[in-house]
Amino acid sequence: MNIWEQIITNHMLLDTLTAWLLAQFLKVPIHYFKTGQRRWALWFSVGGMPSSHSALVTSAALSIGLNEGFNTAAFTIALTLAMVVVYDSMGIRRQAGFHAQQINMLVEELLSGHPVSEKRLKEVLGHTPREVTGGVILGFVIPILFYLIRML
Repeated sequence: MNIWEQIITNHMLLDTLTAWLLAQFLKVPIHYFKTGQRRWALWFSVGGMPSSHSALVTSAALSIGLNEGFNTAAFTIALTLAMVVVYDSMGIRRQAGFHAQQINMLVEELLSGHPVSEKRLKEVLGHTPREVTGGVILGFVIPILFYLIRML
């Protein structure tokens, strides 16, 4: 089997990429229903609901567990990676976003009328617990759904 056949028949990869793409796609309609604003750029940005990072790593870990077993080294590595990514997205990256908000506010106050730079720091770096939970749920649903379909 050549490399392309291996890739397109890799259920774990397809489950994972589907969860990630669906999470990215859902950001625009969810944001629209929350705010009434269409922000197409959300398809290509970090942050927002649901967390595509959380969906990606959760889906990878669960898909590996379902397809190769929950007592494998691959599942252990995937679960560990998922835990680090989820923690990072809610913790460290979220705090970096808060810092960016505060720095942007200080710059606006200090330099009002005398802008040195118009470039603002990116404030949406991490996720709220709700956004991460949405990503984790999506990351659970996709591989289970695909696994059940493949079992038919």
